[in-house]
This record gives sequence, C-alpha cells and structure tokens, in this order.
Amino acid sequence: MSLVEIHPHGDIAELRLARPPVNALDPVLCTAIRDSLAATVGSGARGIALIGGPSVFSAGLDVPYLMSLGTDRGALMHAWEAFFGAARALAASPVPVVAAIAGHAPAGGCVLALCCDYRVMARSPDPAKPFRIGLNETQVGLVAPEGIQALLRRVVGAHRAERLLVGGLMPTTDEALGLGLIDHAADIDAVGSHAIGWLRSLAALPREPMQETRAIARADVIDALHPRHIDLERFIESWHRPDTQAALRAVLARLGK
Repeated sequence: MSLVEIHPHGDIAELRLARPPVNALDPVLCTAIRDSLAATVGSGARGIALIGGPSVFSAGLDVPYLMSLGTDRGALMHAWEAFFGAARALAASPVPVVAAIAGHAPAGGCVLALCCDYRVMARSPDPAKPFRIGLNETQVGLVAPEGIQALLRRVVGAHRAERLLVGGLMPTTDEALGLGLIDHAADIDAVGSHAIGWLRSLAALPREPMQETRAIARADVIDALHPRHIDLERFIESWHRPDTQAALRAVLARLGK
C-alpha cells in the first residue's frame, strides 16, 4: 500500500498521507511525498492538495525511528536529507500546493505546511481539545534551522515568530488564523473541499501570468530551504547534545516507546 494516496479531482490532485497512526515522517514517507508530487505534476495537475489526518496532519519527524539510529551519523543524515527533500519539493512545486490540515501539525508537520502556498486547518470537533500547529522544537531539545525560522517569519512576522520559536509554542486553529500562520479555518469535513476550491480559483486564472507571478512571490521560500540556510552538519552535531538526547528520550517515554 502506498504511503501517499493520489486522488484526482479533474485537473486538481489530492495527495493523502497514509502512514498511520500519525503520518510520522520517516525517509520512506518523505521520499513518497517527493515522488508523488513529481508524478502528479507530470500527469498534468494544475494544483495539489496535501492532506493528512484525521486528527493529525503529520506528527513531524519519526522520533522513535531517529532515536533507533543511535550514533549512526550517516543514517541520521539520510533521514534528515529525506525530510528536507520533501520540504524542498513542496516549496519548489511548479503548481500551487495547499496544506489541508485536519488535525495537529507540530514540528515537521508544520514545516511541510509552511512550504505550501496556502494552509487551511480544521477546528477540532471537541472545543476542549483544540487542534494545534507550530514549531515546538525547543520543547523537545532541538533548534529549528535558520531556513525553517525564515519560513515562519515570512507568514507571521519577525516578532511573532520569535515568540513562537523560542517558546516552542503551538497555537490552536483560531489562534493560528489570527497570527496569519494559517489562511483559513474550517469545519473538519470542509477542509478538503475548501483546499480544492482555492486551487480551482487559481487554475481559472490566465495560466502563465499566474505561474510567473507565483514564482517571483515564492522565491524566498525556495531560498530559505537552500542547504546553506539549513546547515545539516551543524544540526546533526547538536542532535547528540546531552540535553537534546534527554528531551528526546522524554518524548519516547511519553509515547510509550
């Protein structure tokens, strides 16, 4: 079974993440995202809706898998390169991509959403348990690379990004809408249809002017993910800090791993 299911809607395609229970981003899923994007664009799609959930869009990088790699630097590098390969594929897509977020989107899940053109997020059907989105890296002992921080600054502004990043905060759907972190909030059953509707509105525009304007407007997204702004070597070095490892082991304990 494919980890990314492709569902066409005319000239709009839905890519549905399908790695239960929480679409944790291991190298296989990340590669599947990249390859599915390429295949869908190659088949003539004029827009793509990236859909996760239910309840969790993507829980981010697969921490149990990463921790199982121990001190294997090459394997860790491969895993993180696969993730950033998926992020770059979204950022550089020649057609618009919407993140249809029907649940939580922490850390790597939020990064994928930030790489998309537009973000529509569900309101939780249980107001006492709202869905949340954000870069909570400091909460688990990690430092978001400069390029990832730039993606957040791009949508919420420098001061708000600082507050969110330093605290590792996870705004609710409505808070994220107020911050500009997402573009639209919807009932959970309407997230996919709104995403497809937004894509169709762009597909109805004169094609070349829209594409050229989009390319100019999104050049900074692609630049943010250039390797010089990610510095994976430094990131992998910091992965083995004692406080980072302690925080990651605490994550495993909470997951019961």
